[in-house]
Amino acid sequence: MQTSLKKANTLLHALLSDKLLANLAMLVTVTFWGMSFISIKTAVSEVPPVTMALLRFLIASTILLTITKKVEPASKLQSCDLVKMLTAGALGITLYFYLENTGISLTTASSAALITAIIPIIAISMDMLIFKTKVPIIQVIGIVLAISGAYLAITANGQLDFSSQNFRGNLCIVGAMLAWSLYTLLNKSLNGKYSGLFLTTYQTLFGTMFLLPLSLFEHNQWHFFSLHALANIIFLAICCSALGYFLYIYALSKLDVTITTLYLNLMSIIGVMSGHFILQETIFPAQIIGGTMIIISIIMINFKTSITKKLAYHETI
Repeated sequence: MQTSLKKANTLLHALLSDKLLANLAMLVTVTFWGMSFISIKTAVSEVPPVTMALLRFLIASTILLTITKKVEPASKLQSCDLVKMLTAGALGITLYFYLENTGISLTTASSAALITAIIPIIAISMDMLIFKTKVPIIQVIGIVLAISGAYLAITANGQLDFSSQNFRGNLCIVGAMLAWSLYTLLNKSLNGKYSGLFLTTYQTLFGTMFLLPLSLFEHNQWHFFSLHALANIIFLAICCSALGYFLYIYALSKLDVTITTLYLNLMSIIGVMSGHFILQETIFPAQIIGGTMIIISIIMINFKTSITKKLAYHETI
C-alpha cells in the first residue's frame, strides 16, 4: 500500500513538474514573440522582408542543427513523415514569415500584434470545416463577436479602405495567422513521434530552404544594413525562432490546446504595448474595442470548452 502511494506521489510530482515547466515555457515564448513585432518592424525598415526572414532562419537553423546533432545524434526522420515535415516547414516558416514580415513592413507592429489574437477563432473554424465538429451556440456567438472585433482591428480606424497600405499589411497578417493555424494542426499529428527539438530543427531547415529562392526576387533591394538591424535579426533568430519554437512545441506536447491558446493572447497584449511605448505607434480606439471583443469571444469559447470537458469527466466517474 505504501509503495503504491509513493509511486502515485512520484507520478503526481512528475506531472506537476511537467505542467509547471510547460507553463513557464509558454510564458517565455509569448514574451519573446510579443516583443518580436517591434524587432521585425525595426529590421524590415532596412532589410527586405524575405531576405530578413532568410537571415534570421539561417542563424536559427545553424544553432538548432548543431544542438540536435549533439543531443540526439541517432534521431532520424522517417520517410513516411517527410511530406508532413516539408509542409510544416513551408507553412510555419516560409509562408508565415513571408506574410508576417511583408505585413509588418506595411502596417504597424501594434496592429500586427493585435490581429494575432484571431488565431483561436481560425483554429475553431478550421475544426468545424475540416472535422465537421458541431459547435454550441455560445461558440457561434463568440466567433461572430471575434469576426466583428477582427474587422475593427484590421481596418484600424474602423473604416474599410482597400487602397490603404495599412489595410493591405493587416490582410497579410491575417494570411500569416491562417498559415500558423494549419502549421499547429499539422504538428499535433507529429507530436509523440519526435522530440520537440527534432521537430523544430528540421522544420526550420526545410522552411529556410524554401525561403532561399524567394529571397532572390529581392536582390535589387540588397544593401549593407546597420548593427542595430543586425542585433534585431539575431534576437529574432535565437530567442524567437530557435528557442521560441522549441519551447512552443514542448508546451504543445504537455498542455491542453485551450491553455496554450490563452497564453497566445498575451502575445497580442505584449506586442501592442511594446509597439505603443517603444515605437510610439498610435493605437486607434476602434482597435482597442476590436481587440477587447476578440479576447472576450475567446474567453467565452474556452469557458464553454472547459465546462463541457468537466461535465464529460464527471459523467465517467
